[in-house]
Amino acid sequence: MARGSTRPTSRDVAQAAGVSQAAVSLVLGDKWRGRVSETTAERVREAARELGYRPNLAARNLRLGRTRTVLLVVPALTTEFFAGVYTGAARVAAEHGFGVVLYPSPEGIGPARDPFASAQAALDGVIASSMAADALSAIRGDQLPLVMLDSDPSGSLGVATVNLDITDGVRQVAEHLLGLGHRRFLHLAADVPSWTFEVRARELAARVGEVPGTSLRAAHAPISIEGALAAAGAALAAPGPRPTALVCDDDKLAAGAYKALRRLGLRVPDDVSVTGLDDLALATAIDPELTTVRLDAELFGERGMQALLAVLEGRTPEAGDIPVELVVRGSTGPPSAS
Repeated sequence: MARGSTRPTSRDVAQAAGVSQAAVSLVLGDKWRGRVSETTAERVREAARELGYRPNLAARNLRLGRTRTVLLVVPALTTEFFAGVYTGAARVAAEHGFGVVLYPSPEGIGPARDPFASAQAALDGVIASSMAADALSAIRGDQLPLVMLDSDPSGSLGVATVNLDITDGVRQVAEHLLGLGHRRFLHLAADVPSWTFEVRARELAARVGEVPGTSLRAAHAPISIEGALAAAGAALAAPGPRPTALVCDDDKLAAGAYKALRRLGLRVPDDVSVTGLDDLALATAIDPELTTVRLDAELFGERGMQALLAVLEGRTPEAGDIPVELVVRGSTGPPSAS
């Protein structure tokens, strides 16, 4: 190329090779395998060599929006579960040369404030865990790819949704308790307007309702030990037959329920069985240890980041919910004869 002439572009390479610019990007980014033929790839490389084309990485990143930075939005930084989600997402991100910025949007009820002068200029995409999609309107703008975790796939604003199989987790809890002989249930439900908690309530009601002679009451509490203590205490002291099984939406709620039961002179599981959901470190710190549903938070974060990377590369993210597992410990047993 003559001195002083303009630097060759990917469009020049595409024209010389007789392919699209997208094909040039795939080949020169070494992402062509399985997407373009070996012959085409070699033709692109040869055209690039002949033209003396060298990608301007800074310009390429700017043009593609590739700052190699992703925002992970979570409801709170005080919950062990979301620390696991971050750890998993950051691990996969690092393997692909990306960084993850962690940002809390309190309670997942927005709108969250944009932490950047312009999120679209500063970020490649957003992963949002366990919150309403409209909480992200200020951050996402109209351009950023958004992957939703723990969100209604039918109503999601995200380009992809990754979920734990919460429905199956609640099914496992219900079948465990019903199998032990429990028929009177209290659902200590998280007082948070979120799809995941709606799923828990709906599935528990459906499973318990399948068995004749059962009853199910609900008490709502903020996700805190103090809130659970107050809500569970009031519900357990209410008139009528006492529930023999207390199903909690979260391990923190279960810990509060333990305190309420003890203040009422009731024993776990002799008088009331208790279950949680998360399998936080707290679950084995309380006595008796808590029967709960183990959610793999790190795998959840990994799958979320993998889904966003797939979207950024024009691939279809992996489908299917992440399996969960009921861990049976000492907080559940058959109902007492009384």
